[in-house]
Amino acid sequence: MQDVTRTPTWRPWQRVALGLGLGALSALFFTLAFPPFGLWPLIFVGLVPMILAQHRVMPPRVASLAYGVAIGGFFAGYFGAMFRGGGWFMQALPLFIGLFAALVSLRDRAFHRRTGYRWLVLQGTAVWVGIEMIRGLMPTVGTWGFAAYALHSQPWLIQPVSVFSVYGLSLLILLVNHALGLGALALFDRQWRLDPDRRVVEGAQARGWLLAVGLLLAAWVGLSAALLPSSASGQRLRVAAVQPAFEVESDEGLHRLADLTRQAAERGAELVVWHEGALPFDPQVTRTEDLRALAAETGAHLVIGYAIEVNTGHRNEAGHRNEAVILTPDGRFLGPFGKDHPVAWSGETSVTSGPYAAYETALGRLGMIICYDLDFTDTARRVARDGAQLIAVPSFDWPAIAAKHYTHLVFRAVENRVAAVKADVAFDSAIIAPSGRVVERAVSEGAEQAVLVADVPLGEGGAQDPRTTSGR
Repeated sequence: MQDVTRTPTWRPWQRVALGLGLGALSALFFTLAFPPFGLWPLIFVGLVPMILAQHRVMPPRVASLAYGVAIGGFFAGYFGAMFRGGGWFMQALPLFIGLFAALVSLRDRAFHRRTGYRWLVLQGTAVWVGIEMIRGLMPTVGTWGFAAYALHSQPWLIQPVSVFSVYGLSLLILLVNHALGLGALALFDRQWRLDPDRRVVEGAQARGWLLAVGLLLAAWVGLSAALLPSSASGQRLRVAAVQPAFEVESDEGLHRLADLTRQAAERGAELVVWHEGALPFDPQVTRTEDLRALAAETGAHLVIGYAIEVNTGHRNEAGHRNEAVILTPDGRFLGPFGKDHPVAWSGETSVTSGPYAAYETALGRLGMIICYDLDFTDTARRVARDGAQLIAVPSFDWPAIAAKHYTHLVFRAVENRVAAVKADVAFDSAIIAPSGRVVERAVSEGAEQAVLVADVPLGEGGAQDPRTTSGR
């Protein structure tokens, strides 16, 4: 082992300042990896400054602060604008997360020094991905901020998600970060020793981890290339997402929405998706014949979102039926599907849920989920398991999430090998192929009217549920 150069001139406050700066740099790298910045390669190296700060630069007693700054800072950069105007708890969530991260990592530095850094790569990766798995079940955040989502624009790299899920890709990303972090510690140890009693990372140990993780990354890329569907394969369907940039509050609004639908049909769309809550009434009860006439006139299948306030039957409390139906050109209604995951932290309710069904139509097997459902892995998976080849996603987003929200649907498409059509009220509509390729999109922080029309390959259709579904 080479001699190291001691640097005893760094005072504790200098080490703290530099360590916190490196933690903040990790937060910045991770933030920049996601939309709207899109510097996706940073997701593979973003934690390296934090690892160096936590295990070398910071004084041992406060080393976990670097971890807290990195994680809390990333959540502040990622979620800050999204939660602005929300409740105090949601606005303070990055602070709580940073404090929690600092607390759970209090003993990390001592543990890894004691065990010779044998577990640094595995432990750091397992903690991050384990927390992602827990968060993926929480109604407050769902899968928002998952490391894998930074790669939404790289279909060539994300295909194994169809086998290993989004968690498999996050696992790979974190392994790369921690292997590079171990390598950075080894390089640091060749030059400096800030704490005379600490153990060093041997070069051979770091090289072994870098080689192993490098081979795993190469295998992932090779598998992704093998799994990437050909753009010319499979049945194709011309679909449309109508983004009206207004809410239907009157007959005039409905007429304008119908006109946008006619524009889509004139461009050949056979399936037209409307946004979440597009109608303030149940189309199977109100204006039914008008809507049937529109479907017959255009010859298109319409996916119609609607929201109705109802009494929940519990202490006279009000809730909402937030649902969507498919209206066929021959006048049949398929569904409804009730929103599975209401945005609980905003006070939203959904008194119906499911069914998680794929409906047999002349266009193929069609399924539906609604808005926030796309931020969880379970709802789309249940619909796909019933054989859906395409999932329609009416949504009602707000400007601060427009650049990020549609990207989550890329992973639902790849996980389940289904096409997806997201129609938003004003901000982020998209048409996505089963490969995760975004065929068309209209994404803007300002309200923007758009009629997206594109040919998209249909998915293969998963193993169908043997139970029959009403309306098939």
